[in-house]
Amino acid sequence: MYALAALKVALLGQLAALVSATVTDPKVLDACPGYRAKNVIDLGHTLSADLVLDGKACNVFGPDIEKLKLQVTYETKDRIHVKITDPVDKRYEVPESVLPRPKADLLSGPLTSEIRFNYTTSPFAFSIYRSSTHEVLFSTASHPIIFEPQYLRVKTDLPANANVYGLGEHTGTFRLPTHNYTRTFWSRDAYGVPQGNNLYGNHPIYFEHRTTGTHGVFLANSNGMDIKIDDSEGTGTTLEYNVIGGILDFYFLAGSESDPTEVVRQYADVVGLPAEVPYWSFGLHQCRFGYQNYIDVSEVITNYSAAGIPLETMWTDIDYMYKRRIFTVDPDYFPLDRMREIVDYLHSHDQMFVLMTDPAIAYLPDEGYGPFDRGTAADVWLKAANGSSPFLGAVWPGVTVFPDWFNAKTQEFWTNEFKLFYDPNTGLDIDGAWIDMNEPSSFCNYPCTDPFEQAKQQDLPPARTSSPPDPDAPIFGQESISAKRHVKRVDHSGDDVQTPPYAIANFAGNGALSDKTAYTDAVHANGLIEYDTHNLYGTMMSTATHDAMLARRPGLRTLVITRSTFAGAGTRVGKWLGDNFSEWSHYKQSISGILGMAGIYHVPMVGADICGYAENTTETLCARWAMLGAFYPFMRNHNADTSISQEFYRWPTTTQAAKNALDIRYRLMDYLYTSFHQAKLDGTPVLSPLWYQFPKDADTFAIDTQFLFGPSILVSPVIEENSTSVDVYYPNELFYDFHTLAATQGGSTTTLTNVNFTTIPVSIKGGAVLPLRANSAMTTTELRKTDFELVVAPSSKGTASGALYLDDGVSITQKHTTTVNFAYKGGKLTVKGSFGYPTGVDVSRVRFANTKSTPKTVKLNGKVVTPDKIAFDSATGVLDVTLGIPFKSSFTVELD
Repeated sequence: MYALAALKVALLGQLAALVSATVTDPKVLDACPGYRAKNVIDLGHTLSADLVLDGKACNVFGPDIEKLKLQVTYETKDRIHVKITDPVDKRYEVPESVLPRPKADLLSGPLTSEIRFNYTTSPFAFSIYRSSTHEVLFSTASHPIIFEPQYLRVKTDLPANANVYGLGEHTGTFRLPTHNYTRTFWSRDAYGVPQGNNLYGNHPIYFEHRTTGTHGVFLANSNGMDIKIDDSEGTGTTLEYNVIGGILDFYFLAGSESDPTEVVRQYADVVGLPAEVPYWSFGLHQCRFGYQNYIDVSEVITNYSAAGIPLETMWTDIDYMYKRRIFTVDPDYFPLDRMREIVDYLHSHDQMFVLMTDPAIAYLPDEGYGPFDRGTAADVWLKAANGSSPFLGAVWPGVTVFPDWFNAKTQEFWTNEFKLFYDPNTGLDIDGAWIDMNEPSSFCNYPCTDPFEQAKQQDLPPARTSSPPDPDAPIFGQESISAKRHVKRVDHSGDDVQTPPYAIANFAGNGALSDKTAYTDAVHANGLIEYDTHNLYGTMMSTATHDAMLARRPGLRTLVITRSTFAGAGTRVGKWLGDNFSEWSHYKQSISGILGMAGIYHVPMVGADICGYAENTTETLCARWAMLGAFYPFMRNHNADTSISQEFYRWPTTTQAAKNALDIRYRLMDYLYTSFHQAKLDGTPVLSPLWYQFPKDADTFAIDTQFLFGPSILVSPVIEENSTSVDVYYPNELFYDFHTLAATQGGSTTTLTNVNFTTIPVSIKGGAVLPLRANSAMTTTELRKTDFELVVAPSSKGTASGALYLDDGVSITQKHTTTVNFAYKGGKLTVKGSFGYPTGVDVSRVRFANTKSTPKTVKLNGKVVTPDKIAFDSATGVLDVTLGIPFKSSFTVELD
């Protein structure tokens, strides 16, 4: 989160980074000697070898390490693990405590594997190829491996016009460019989420899709790196890793020759399955940086209700804090008793409350600030390079310290602070947590030799600009009231960790790795330094916050939304896409952002700031964005203190657009909840690009302005400013309008016209049976008391299927669940399941799309349905059958 005044500084930083980034002639690197394989031991399941330098060292960014160790493991039939490291000197590896590694199946080997490892001895090169076709998926041939203390290089060839996806976090197109393209991995506070820059999080995984199949490559490395994709060398397209530390730790995923979602599930086997979230978290969330006081917050809640827009969760940004200090409230602007009143009001109306918590803690020795005093007593702060004094930065409250998430005492400290401040009886009883600034961000410009002076110059903490409210002002129409672990240390004594010889394209500040963040030589309790672990800080804070929330409410699922992520973060938290702008281009690029997080990186609880965070939105942009945002898994309206108010009720068009889209979202909520449950079971993506389901259709490969919400809902928003038309590509299948159920045969692009500003084109992919709530509701609690209706949308083959999962919506371990499968074939709908969790509602009706005429008879469980319960619309081909039966057992509906 930035003030707009920071934009100029951010732009200057981008220019600085462009100047400082290292550019090296690929021919120089390809001329390096590489290595020769010796002492190869091939046991089938594993292969190991010594790699020795195969000629005169090139020492391009430091001395070549003369001897390496290669270890190859066939971990499953779909996964090969290739690890190259220094056998002599200890090198940093991503700790298992942060990213637990998957176990290997000892029976796996090349004879049963879908992919295989091949190598040449001298010069050493390796490739991964598909067993069934011998198609090469990854190859370092002609590109020698370079392994130096602060520079690792691996390069592979790609097909021409390669379809590469992933390598997040970024705001570019979903399919990555292949010409002179660099993706930099180094977490930073990325105001404006500019394209082509390193952003908040790091996910060094890519999927490559071909008409012959889809595979994945994951590098388990948290050091800074540039990954370059280029086709301008005249030798074809290549992808090159340039890493400034750690080891080469690759996982190669076979994917599938026919189903791209297989590689998504295989990646979940490596980084972990995504967390299930509470049912209520799929409702609408409202926030703003800039609510001046508790009255502002209460009025927003009241105004949403008056406008008839369902608000599930109210959020409050750092405005509530006293002098921007976490775990405090401002007694004049956000007095504790009035804030507790707001929380009680929300809870009494089946609504929720979430607050912001930053990692940086005000450095206030001897001033009675409990969080700082307790953290100091427990010795949990990240240390400066001297290993004894705390590392100091400058953030919102002024000079700050930072929790050291590697310190064994930090979890206890963090949990205790949450317990004290968020105590249901004496504090603010939050339902979820929002964590920001955890790259970690610091406003201190490099070199940050005097954070006290910089905090003074930047006016940190900023002064209030409004008068405090009446502490007894009525709200909601009421009357006025009054231990360190021993590990072998990584030796960086010979390394330049502030300015390494290879400079990645870091866009923070002046491009220095330590600019606008914790210094790279800052020391953790276990001896690791930020040079290696910087990209893990946000994910480790996420874990600590998840655990602290779990300790507050044992047994209940948590909602934690973070800004900075690393591979595996989705096992515990969700994410918002950061400080975007109220611009049509940012509205559009948010689709690629949510597809990356939910469709590749396994962070499915994701969304962008709806209507834009910074700058001023417009009525039409906010209306379009409200409708697109209804199909983000995490739906939140949020903006900055320097922008105009943009709650959905501010304009008539936006109000109606939000109502219309939320009606669809809430009716689909159990469908979405079921998709999240499936993701938790096996990693099936919650959101998908079209090519995931139409992998042979080359026209889908570049599409990132349409997407699949769950397995069967196609969302095709209007993209252009003030336009009322949109070109929609329907692949070769039947698609049904969500509202009318009118069928369209796909296979071409269709221009939809007269799409007004309160409408978003939503279609059902043929082959689906959808369990919908018959009506929307103002809260998710009310929604769960609403009847279901089933929509049968047959495929071009006349069949359809679907699923529904229900439970209590909040518990981690469920005592009772309901799982229902739907199947339609030959005019018969079969609903079969186990009904352990009582739905408490009926199935009101079944809607059969693409029906040619009224059937002679309709049977429910073999008994004829009376004609008054059957209605056929010849214009749309929709047959409605009223049931009104309790949804507590299996049943069939048959059309004769």
